Amino acid sequence: MAIQVITNFKFIHEKFKLNGVYYSNEALLHVASNFIKEGEPYEKEVGKFLQHWLDENEFVVVKTSGSTGTPKSIKIKKQAMVNSALATGEFFDLKPSDKALHCLPTRFIAGKMMLVRAMVLGLEIDLEAPTAHPDFNIYRAYNFCAMVPLQLDNILQDFNLIKTIIVGGAPVSTALIEKLQGIDSHVYESYGMTETVTHIALKKLNNLPPSLRGKAKRSAESFKTLPNIRISKDERDCLVIDAPKLSEEKIITNDLVEIYSETEFKWLGRIDNVINSGGLKFFPEQIEAKLQDKIQARFFIASKPHETLGEQLILLVEGGIESIDPSAFSSLKRNERPKNIFTLKQFVETASGKVQRKKTVELISHNWS
Repeated sequence: MAIQVITNFKFIHEKFKLNGVYYSNEALLHVASNFIKEGEPYEKEVGKFLQHWLDENEFVVVKTSGSTGTPKSIKIKKQAMVNSALATGEFFDLKPSDKALHCLPTRFIAGKMMLVRAMVLGLEIDLEAPTAHPDFNIYRAYNFCAMVPLQLDNILQDFNLIKTIIVGGAPVSTALIEKLQGIDSHVYESYGMTETVTHIALKKLNNLPPSLRGKAKRSAESFKTLPNIRISKDERDCLVIDAPKLSEEKIITNDLVEIYSETEFKWLGRIDNVINSGGLKFFPEQIEAKLQDKIQARFFIASKPHETLGEQLILLVEGGIESIDPSAFSSLKRNERPKNIFTLKQFVETASGKVQRKKTVELISHNWS
C-alpha cells in the first residue's frame, strides 16, 4: 500500500505517532482532553493546541513573541502551517516514521509547528518538558529536533543521538558555533517569525568545509530559503519575503539584510536597533557577535543621547559583574567600542525569554544626566 501524502490540515498521516502510539483524529482529541485535565503544564499546552488543530476552524490563533513590540495575537491558516511543514520536510528529506523530539513550549509557533510537522509528514514524535536541559531518551536516536541555543549548549554530550537540529529564538554565539564543529549532527540556524509560520530560511552552522569557515565567507554566513520562497529588499534595505503558500501578501520585515540572490541573504540586524553615531551606522547585533565569547554574562549594545554625535554606543550587562577586562573589546574597531558600560540586575524580557532592548535601556536612562 502506498504511503499517503498529507497536503490538507483535515487529515493526519497514517505513520504519525505521539509518544510511540498512533492516534486517529478522534483518539487524538481524547488524548488532548486528558493532557488538559491531568497533564504537566507543557502537556496542557500540547492538548490545547491539538484541540484547536482538530476543530472546524481553518486557522489557529498564535501570539507573537513581543521582542520588538507589544505581543499580539494573529490568525494563521492551518493550510499555511501544513505548507510550511511540507517545505521543511522537503529541505531536510524527512520521511514517514522518522523520529522527532519535541522540547519547545507549544504556546509559541515553533512548538506548534513541531507537532504539525509530525502530523503532516508522518513523524514519530516524543514529547519532553521544554526545560533548559532537555531530559530526552538517550537510548533512542532521533532524525529531527528544534531547540533554542541554551538547550543546544546543554546537550552537547548527547548530540550524536539527533541527526538534524534547527536552532532559533535567539542569536547563536560564536563560542557555541565553535563547539559544534566536528560533531556528527547537522545543525542549522533558523530565520523566521510567527508571521512566516516559523522558519523560512536556514543557515548551516557545522560540518562545513574548512575553506568555508570564517565570518568573511559568504557560504558560512548566509541563510538559504526553503522551497517556494523568494526574497528581496525594500527601500529601507529590509527583507521582503514572498511566500505565497504561507501568506497571501508579501511579508515586510524590519530586518536589514544583504541580498546575494532571490533565495540567499545575510542578516545584518534589526532596523529598530541601528545606531547612528557621528554620521556612521552601527549594527548592534554585528558588534555583539564579536563579543559573544568574551563576556560571560548576558549583554547587548545600545546607545544614549550625545550632544555632538547624536548617539553614543553603550554596553548593557546583566547580573553582578563589576568590571569587564578591556581586552574583551580587542576584536572591535575603535569606533565600535562602547563608551559606557551599565550593569543591571535583570533585563526586561518577553514571555518567551527574549530581551526587550528598549524597555531595558529605559531602566538606566535616568543615569545619563
